[in-house]
Amino acid sequence: MKKENAASDSPVIRSDAFDYVRKAHQMETAEDYVELIADLIAEKGEARVVDLAEGFGVSHATVNKIILRLNKEGYVTNRPYRSLFLTTEGEKLAKICKERHDIVYSFLRALGVDDRTAQLDAEGVEHHISDKTLAAFKKFLKKNGAV
Repeated sequence: MKKENAASDSPVIRSDAFDYVRKAHQMETAEDYVELIADLIAEKGEARVVDLAEGFGVSHATVNKIILRLNKEGYVTNRPYRSLFLTTEGEKLAKICKERHDIVYSFLRALGVDDRTAQLDAEGVEHHISDKTLAAFKKFLKKNGAV
């Protein structure tokens, strides 16, 4: 039996897909951290290492290691024993991540997915969705009055 979409089985397309996912994974941690830092600043007026460790369920040492990386990448600034702050680039990334999350979440809810599942799924999908697919989600939401 012949497959309808044999092009998707192409080694080149599969290689492109694996590369796409690898790149998304590389940004995933940075995106999660800047998003939570922005949320904490909005909610509590500050973001602290202890809050991030609690929020992600990881050790302070893990958070410090990631914050060091985010400092080098230009997303976060901090001083020892002080709160964390997003740079202009960090704020931009946090805004993009929040918007992506909200669109994916709204799309899933519009499809009838329950709130809890939509929240959990949106958290993973938001890091791996292409701009093209995100635009299609937005178009669907607008067309169906869900925006």
